[in-house]
Amino acid sequence: GRIYERNFVFTTLGGDSALLVPWLISARTRPGGVDRRARGWLLRGSTWEAFYDESWETPPTRAPWRILPFRTLRLIVGEGDAVEGVIFSEGPRQLDLELTSPLIEWAGARGQTFRLLEAAVYLSDQRIEGAALDMSRAHRVEDGAPGDWAFLESGDSLQVVLESSDTTSSHGEGTYHGWARLDFRDLQWPSLAVEWAEVRAFQPSRQDVPVSWTITSEDGGVDGVLQVESAQIQAGEGDGPLLPVDALFMVSGTLNVDGSSYPVRGLFRHTRP
Repeated sequence: GRIYERNFVFTTLGGDSALLVPWLISARTRPGGVDRRARGWLLRGSTWEAFYDESWETPPTRAPWRILPFRTLRLIVGEGDAVEGVIFSEGPRQLDLELTSPLIEWAGARGQTFRLLEAAVYLSDQRIEGAALDMSRAHRVEDGAPGDWAFLESGDSLQVVLESSDTTSSHGEGTYHGWARLDFRDLQWPSLAVEWAEVRAFQPSRQDVPVSWTITSEDGGVDGVLQVESAQIQAGEGDGPLLPVDALFMVSGTLNVDGSSYPVRGLFRHTRP
């Protein structure tokens, strides 16, 4: 009755052309086995390509959180089960995510871990350098979805992780925890108000989805605005009139931190039951 998430998000640092590679991997335990799913996307500019989506079952295990290779998904694992690479290979199509030097690591109050690493993506013969977020968290099935999260960057200067610490209301108000690496400094914000500033209707789910957010802290040290640049949204299955929303947003905007302004961009992960 638990769900384990392991997410990897690669992003280039700076430059005019956005490139994102999110891998979302999950394992759900149940009597008699573990239900697993892994999905991978490539975002270049404003075009999303869903290049991997597989679901499979494995027998019960004492370590259901350990991610496993399957078909065209392979893993490079080093000492201490540290994931050093995620590889997709299907005939002539190949995309390698290489995770190298760790930059910083944060831990949340519910056992979440967020590791920021130097990274590179190999597309055909091209090597693209950047940074990657390695994120792990778990929750009980009966607790529902654990909340939205985001990974933002402003070149080499600023990298930010945001995670919802409660259930976002139907109007989009929510409290988030924030972690940041700013010019090699470690910053943490235990309470950020993240609110939907603008929404649009997503008819397949018959629900609204955010297209803009405002971010503020109680002490006034942080504020900002994010806008959706491109989106990959899917409607889930359900019996009610409102169907679940499963969305990945490429966002950009501005964060003001301690009196300085930083242009940011990155991935915002949004789900609704």
